[in-house]
Amino acid sequence: MNAPEAIFPANWTKAKKQADLIKLAKSILLEPTGLSEQDLHHTFGNLFTHRLDDADLYFQHTRSESWSLEEGIVKSGSFNIDQGVGVRAIYGDKTAFAYSDEINLEALSKAAKATRVIGPEGGKQAVASKLFNPVSNKLYSDINPLDSLQPKDKIALLESIERRAKARDPRIIQVMASLAGEFDVVLVVRADGLLAADVRPLVRVSVHVIAEQNGRRESGSSGGGARHDYLYFDEELINRYVDEAVDSALVNLESRPAPAGPMTVVMGPGWPGVLLHEAVGHGLEGDFNRKGSSAFAGRIGQRVAAKGVTVVDDGTLSGRRGSLNIDDEGTPTQCTTLIEDGILKGYIQDSLNARLMNMPLTGNGRRESFASLPMPRMTNTYMLAGKDDPQEIVASIKRGLYAVNFGGGQVDITSGKFVFSASEAYWVENGKIQYPVKGATIIGSGPESLKQVSMIGNDLKLDGGVGVCGKEGQSVPVGVGQPTLRIDSLTVGGTA
Repeated sequence: MNAPEAIFPANWTKAKKQADLIKLAKSILLEPTGLSEQDLHHTFGNLFTHRLDDADLYFQHTRSESWSLEEGIVKSGSFNIDQGVGVRAIYGDKTAFAYSDEINLEALSKAAKATRVIGPEGGKQAVASKLFNPVSNKLYSDINPLDSLQPKDKIALLESIERRAKARDPRIIQVMASLAGEFDVVLVVRADGLLAADVRPLVRVSVHVIAEQNGRRESGSSGGGARHDYLYFDEELINRYVDEAVDSALVNLESRPAPAGPMTVVMGPGWPGVLLHEAVGHGLEGDFNRKGSSAFAGRIGQRVAAKGVTVVDDGTLSGRRGSLNIDDEGTPTQCTTLIEDGILKGYIQDSLNARLMNMPLTGNGRRESFASLPMPRMTNTYMLAGKDDPQEIVASIKRGLYAVNFGGGQVDITSGKFVFSASEAYWVENGKIQYPVKGATIIGSGPESLKQVSMIGNDLKLDGGVGVCGKEGQSVPVGVGQPTLRIDSLTVGGTA
């Protein structure tokens, strides 16, 4: 199995050893309030006066900022510091959870007393007497990205986006750009004695332009990011984002109403993998399958896709937006094969669902913040490359759609049915691209569409680093990707 190329070479990352990350996390999260490891043991002792199957503490300190430009002016900016601790107790399939934005022994004690009642009194479990550290991945630096540029340089970066976009074409009448950064420090302590920490940088640039021609207006967007500092956005990369956004807007100025009906659809590489993420990835999360509400429930070992289709969830890609050294339960992330050559091989799991399903952990227990419960969530989810030439895949279309980029969409996890809008797409006849189309909506079923895959390109590409996944009100950064794909039959809703 060949993973896509990482953002950074293996010897680039400056991530420290797990013991050093723990030392740093303690200095930020525990030492300012005088908390010690003995206090953490005391909290677990308090929890386990009741019979529990598991319990954990999740400490977090986050610094974040955002800057936005519109009409040539940086009109808004924000800076936020947030920290707190979440306490979770588990008994059977039931969970009790409490959190506090104050980190001290009193808050921990109150949370422990509130959550332990999920289990009956008379606990006899032995709480681990010593804390131990996991073997950690080293996927990104522990640098604070917010300090990597001065405010004047952040403003200059956004202004350079405006200048280049306006200079590209006089039809560009409006430019909106934003810059965001985050420095996240987490410390996880589990009842079995595991002590794990992570220091997570995250940066992102977004570009949105509006073009006007003969009274018609169309828009285009681009952007990207990584677990890096702001120096990731060099001039070449910023120019690429701007050019992609401008080109998309100009293409859409020439678009015609999209034809409708069942047809062959070819999806381009990279960001179109968001359809795979939504229509298939969510259906492979452990909680939906344990409860039997997923279209993939109980189907491990069965064919769920065409031959050649292999889908993985990989949290170990260096520097990627969806990557993590450890998940939010302290488990090191890994590359998990979900579908191999069309056969369903497994699900992505957090600790609760893995235990109840008697399946191994996969490092996918994720939460939005200390105030949220962890649940099985994707990291970087993508389909591996095939052997077909992308140009030959497009040339194989007799009459159909070539979808290069996608916007929003909706998915029903139980049925697997999805609806997605294509933000850039082209009508193809007899293997030739005829014209760009507007208003194309892709409608289908995730499990059924996988069976309709007949050609898989050799051009696997990951998205530029903009993915955000929502589930049960929580949002987390993710990555998506795929090679060029031919799907023999999907329903396209259009305006023609």
